[in-house]
Amino acid sequence: MNRLLRAGAIMAAGTMVSRVTGFLRTAVIAAAIGTTLLGDAYNVAYQIPFILFDLLIGGMLSSVIVPSIVRAQQRDPDGGVAYEQRLMTLALLLLVSVATLGVLLARPIIELYTSDLTPRGVEVAATLARYILPQIAFFGLGAIAGAILNTRDRFAAPMWAPVLNNLVVIGVGLTYIVIVGGTDDINEVTAGELALLGLGTTAGIVAQSIALVIALHRAGFRFRPRFDFRGSGLGELARLGGWALAYVAVYQVGFVVTTNLATAAGVRAAAEGADYGAGWTPYNYAYQLFQLPYGIIAVSVITAMLPRMSRFAAEGRFDSVREEFASGVRTVCSLIVPGGVLLMVLGPAVTVLIFSHGANSTEDAIYIGNVLQVFGLALVPFSLFQLLLRVFYALGDTRTPAFIAAGNATFNATLSVLLYLVLPARYTVLGLALSFAVTYVVSSAVTWMLASRRVGGLGGRHVLDGLGRMYGAAVPCAALALGVLWATRGLLGLDAVGAIVMLAAGGGLGAGVYFVLANRMRIPEVKSIVGMVAGRLAR
Repeated sequence: MNRLLRAGAIMAAGTMVSRVTGFLRTAVIAAAIGTTLLGDAYNVAYQIPFILFDLLIGGMLSSVIVPSIVRAQQRDPDGGVAYEQRLMTLALLLLVSVATLGVLLARPIIELYTSDLTPRGVEVAATLARYILPQIAFFGLGAIAGAILNTRDRFAAPMWAPVLNNLVVIGVGLTYIVIVGGTDDINEVTAGELALLGLGTTAGIVAQSIALVIALHRAGFRFRPRFDFRGSGLGELARLGGWALAYVAVYQVGFVVTTNLATAAGVRAAAEGADYGAGWTPYNYAYQLFQLPYGIIAVSVITAMLPRMSRFAAEGRFDSVREEFASGVRTVCSLIVPGGVLLMVLGPAVTVLIFSHGANSTEDAIYIGNVLQVFGLALVPFSLFQLLLRVFYALGDTRTPAFIAAGNATFNATLSVLLYLVLPARYTVLGLALSFAVTYVVSSAVTWMLASRRVGGLGGRHVLDGLGRMYGAAVPCAALALGVLWATRGLLGLDAVGAIVMLAAGGGLGAGVYFVLANRMRIPEVKSIVGMVAGRLAR
């Protein structure tokens, strides 16, 4: 567990800076273009490269590519170097082709992911997509470089490189504000301003990818294009990747449903006279904030434990697989539990501080915070679900997760459509977040049972006992934060100053109460974290 904590701490530091600058980037872009129709057009266009990348390579990174590289390093006489070179060559060929095709088909792709946007909205989103879609090739280059670095236990660069991306886009957003003055009118934005937003966003990914390539070079890797794919072992990657592709494709079908429902709700809410954004952009921004504790804590632990689990599985050491998984779950939950509770209490304070500027009103920011509060319900089950999938990936099984994804996406889409039909437009996005939370509660329970059967048990009773004690320590934390929120709102109101007080006093004191109580309750993971931090401070 100490090894996992140390590796996780290194990555968490980079991820923390990356996420903080990422939210600053999001806040600057939101201040520049708002959370209504122009914001929706930008954010839909911004998401498409991520979607296409996930469909082609991103979904296979943790499930197939990292375990396959580990096996090649153990199997091949050259330590897997030729395999890595072929993999990077193939990925670049594929993604450059897809990026080119995506630019040509930008408008039909935009129309697939949106509902009820005006012709001007579709035109703006398609223009932005043409500027942003070339990112796909650079995503691939950086992602494969990051995967190779992870298999060599070089975790820092992949976690720190996104900071460069964020800084570039922050500069672009500030430049846009200086030039335009912060307007969210989609009918007034010019072709030059769209070029600034789109090309500037792509420049951020280019900088991130270059940083990862430099880090990989320093790690001793030398890229040489190799086209001798036949008999190279990539066939196994393609076989396993087929199910990984099915997994991602199923989720993207669900994503299409969510984006269409959210954009339609935003148009309906505006038509009904809502004085705040209630469409895709609030959902997207709340989801990004929801990902902060998951990204800092769970992703760091997952990244550190997957190569080890893959090695144990390749050696047939399933007891070590179980031990590594159990250590990861306990470490993640010890921090995710209070994180989810504090999100449910302090969500609006977070979003008022970040988003109530420029083209956004305080009401816009509070609405995003309300969506974030609902997402807080999903933090523990979502993180647990992602950890459970790594058990299958370490075993080389991508088929089972694909079937799990089909059930997950079907359940979520059905519940989302039902809530869309019964809720008023201004509450629809809240309903979509609730559907997400309920889906992952159900999915994590089902996935736990399936994974437990594969490795001979996952210690469910021990985990439930630990979760019970963690929530026992988190309840007083939430109560204290809630008391501070009510008192501050009564005295100062919910503006930027009030939000700072709520987060500093409510969040800081609440987190302190949790760690004191958890330490007293002898939760071993919290004791290890407290001991590690105390040791660092004592140096």
